[in-house]
Amino acid sequence: MTGSTALLTDRYELTMIDAALADGTAHRESLFEAFARRLPDGRRYGIVAGTGRFLEALSRFRFGDAELEFLRAEQVVRPATLDWLADFRFSGDIWGYPEGEAYFPGSPLLSVHASFAEGVVLETLILSILNADSSVASAAARMVSVALGRPIAEMGSRRTNEDAAVAAARAAHIAGFAATSNLEAGRVWGIPTMGTAAHAFTLLHDSEADAFRAQLRAAGPGTTLLIDTYDIAEGVRTAVEVAGTGLGAVRIDSGDLPTVVQAVREQLDRLGAVRTKITVTSDLDEYLIAALSGSPVDSFGVGTSVVTGSGAPAAGMVYKLVARKDDAGDWVSVAKSSAAKASVGGRKSAARRLDSTRTAREELVFIGDGPGGEAEFEADGTLRPLSVPFVTAGEIDGSFLGADGVRLARKRNAAAMEELPVEAFRLGRGEAAIPTTYRG
Repeated sequence: MTGSTALLTDRYELTMIDAALADGTAHRESLFEAFARRLPDGRRYGIVAGTGRFLEALSRFRFGDAELEFLRAEQVVRPATLDWLADFRFSGDIWGYPEGEAYFPGSPLLSVHASFAEGVVLETLILSILNADSSVASAAARMVSVALGRPIAEMGSRRTNEDAAVAAARAAHIAGFAATSNLEAGRVWGIPTMGTAAHAFTLLHDSEADAFRAQLRAAGPGTTLLIDTYDIAEGVRTAVEVAGTGLGAVRIDSGDLPTVVQAVREQLDRLGAVRTKITVTSDLDEYLIAALSGSPVDSFGVGTSVVTGSGAPAAGMVYKLVARKDDAGDWVSVAKSSAAKASVGGRKSAARRLDSTRTAREELVFIGDGPGGEAEFEADGTLRPLSVPFVTAGEIDGSFLGADGVRLARKRNAAAMEELPVEAFRLGRGEAAIPTTYRG
C-alpha cells in the first residue's frame, strides 16, 4: 500500500496544532492514551486488532506537496503551521497491548508519548483503525469460541467497502478465523484463501449435474459442491452420483439449518459419502453458530455479521490526553470529568492477574511511571505484563508489520483466549469477564 495517510484525519486535529504552535504549547511533552470506557452491550471482553495496520499507516504519515497544497488552498492552518507539517516525522514513543490481546474497560490499549502536536495529530488515524478492526476481531473471537474447534472462513467482502473488506479479513484471521475469500487480504497479509462456486455457476449450466461435473474437472474431487440451488436432497444425490463417495464437501446456504444439516448428513452417510464434510454459510453470527453446536457441521462461512462487528461496528475506543509536563518539567495528570465521559488521568502501566490455573481474574492498571513500567510486574508470578513497545524515538518495530505481524497477533490471541474465565464466553448480556482495578 502506498500514498500519504496524513489527511486521513479530522480538521480539528490540525487547527489545534495551529493554535498550540501560536501560543507555544505545541511542544509540551505529553502522553495520550487510547482506551474503551465500556464494552459494547452484551460483550464480556474485547480483542485488540489494527495495531499493525496503524503502524504501517504511521510510516506513511507525511505531508507531501499535494497534501500541503490542499491545506493551503482550504486555508485550514497558517503558513507557519504548513511549514511545521512539511517537516513532520513522528519522533516519539508508542506502547500498547499487542494485537490479538484481550482487553477490558479502562485498558490502556495504546499510549503515545510525544509532543502535544505530534501526539494529537494521530488521534483520528489511531481510532479509525483500532475501532473498526477491534470490532471485527471481537465479534470473530465470539464466533470462534462457540464453533468448538470447527474452522470458520471470512467471506464478507461484498458487505462492506473494498478497503474495509481487506482489513476485516485480517482482523478476523487474528481472532481465529481459518481463511478468507478475499484475495487481496491473502496477498497482503498472508491469510489462507478459500472459495469454489456460487449459485450463478449452477444456473449457468443446463443442469445441476453439468455444473458439478465442470467444477470437479477444474478443482478435483476434494472440492466443495453447493447443493441448495434447487432441491437440497436432489442436490446431495446428484453430488454423490457425479463426484463419488470421495467428494470433499457440500455447502448449504439456506433453509432451517439445524434440520437441513442433520438431513444432509444422514443422506450422505446412506449414500456412502461418510467422509464428505458439510459447511454452512447462511447469514451466520455467533448465536446461529452456537445453535448449530450439536449439529454435524464441519465448518462455517461468515459474511455480513463479522465484517460489521456483529451489531457493534465500532469498538467504542477514545483517545485522550492523560498527562503532560508543566513549565517546570514535572508531569501533571489531566483527565476529562464530563458526565458519563470521565477518564482516568496519569501515566499508566498494565498487567493481568492470573490465578493458579493461569486464568485471568483482574486487569491491574498502575498509575505511576507510565508505559514501560510493566517490568515491575515481572517479579510477581501472578501478574502478566500487557504492554509492549511499538515505536521507540520514532523507529517502528518491524516485527509487528506485514504477514509476520499477523501471525504473531494470531498466536497472541490464541494464548489470551486460553486465559479467559469460562464466563467470558457466555453470549447473554453481562458485565466484563474480569474487573479493572486502578492503583497508584
